Amino acid sequence: MLQSNIRRYLKHGTLPQLRVFEASVRLGSFTRAAQELHMAQPTASVQIRKLSETVGFPLFEHVGKRVFLTDAGQRLYKGCQEVFHAFAGLEEMLNDMRELKSGQLQLAVSSTGKHFAPRILGAFTQRYPGIEASLQIHNRDALVRRLRDNADDLYVFADPPGIEDVVTQMLLPNPLVVFARDDHPLTGRKDIAFARLAAEPFLLREEGSGTRRITMKLFQVRGLAPRVRMELGTDEAITEAILAGLGVSIMSRYTLGLEPGPSRLACLDVEGFPLENHWHLAYRQGKQLSAAARAFMDFARAEAKGLVAEALAQGHLAARRPNRA
Repeated sequence: MLQSNIRRYLKHGTLPQLRVFEASVRLGSFTRAAQELHMAQPTASVQIRKLSETVGFPLFEHVGKRVFLTDAGQRLYKGCQEVFHAFAGLEEMLNDMRELKSGQLQLAVSSTGKHFAPRILGAFTQRYPGIEASLQIHNRDALVRRLRDNADDLYVFADPPGIEDVVTQMLLPNPLVVFARDDHPLTGRKDIAFARLAAEPFLLREEGSGTRRITMKLFQVRGLAPRVRMELGTDEAITEAILAGLGVSIMSRYTLGLEPGPSRLACLDVEGFPLENHWHLAYRQGKQLSAAARAFMDFARAEAKGLVAEALAQGHLAARRPNRA
């Protein structure tokens, strides 16, 4: 065990004793050391005596009217300086973390979150270049497992888990829409009944996906079931399948990115859509969030407001039932 050979120092409150010892040697006087440390001179002497007992050697020797360090005292003084320098370096490092000059941040997001999380995380690291940040992307089931295991600092869910000891904070709107190819027979029609949508060949995300979970709930509450033509593991794969004319799908409006350009994808005007939904920041209750994690939460919420305002200004979120993506 690493601490076995220093156990006696840990037991006897050695650090305050070293403080008195260092001041006594540096100032050349117990009295001046006691004055600097704002303690009575007898108290300082007791601390030195206890330190000597802990070390097992006398630290000072009286020769004539003068006081000198013993060999053990000299070695201890050198070690004392090294200890204090180590603590000073540690405090400097911790202070850098407090001031966000250094530190680490590990963010894990749902697969649909990859359409906006890199932008927010990138802007955060530009503001705080000393922070080492990483981004994990998983489907919902894997994200929940990582959350339970406390594997990351913060999590972004499109569909937060209903776990009692999880703290969630709303981050960004995540409207869900029905995508089809722009030449689909339903494109351009108004107020399409959900039952009509259920009759279409449907493209579905894999088991464990948050989008799949929400989609299946939508069908279940209406007493319907999707005509699943194909299950696919990513939004990109579903997008390609839609463009290939294989069916329709429910996906995040942000699947095309925050500023979608020209596309052959169309948003169908289905009753109940766009479906109001939000991304959420999440972490386990009781988790000691680092300064970097707390700063990212504040930054992400502010950045998210800017993204929403930008999207509204460009008309990407303004329409309740857009005809085209």
